[in-house]
Amino acid sequence: MPLDFTKHFVAVPTEFKLKNNTGCSWKVTVKLMNGRVTLDQGWATYAAVHQIKIGYMVTFKLLTPDTLKVIIFDDDGIEVVNKCGKHDEAFAAKE
Repeated sequence: MPLDFTKHFVAVPTEFKLKNNTGCSWKVTVKLMNGRVTLDQGWATYAAVHQIKIGYMVTFKLLTPDTLKVIIFDDDGIEVVNKCGKHDEAFAAKE
């Protein structure tokens, strides 16, 4: 995450809930690496299930202190809409 984004937190949470454009929620852990906040456990699964590819643009909007809305655009700039598919239950966020 950009440092300008993380400065808005009193304390960066250890987990984020990621909500997509169809209402599905996932949880990912947060890790501090080289002075930057990164999405860790759960992110690789999220990216694979949502078929995020090189060249895609992913936007994050802070909804609550621990929830991010994620919107994915393909390499043509068209929003990618994914229904909730099968994923590891360990990373499914409870509503």
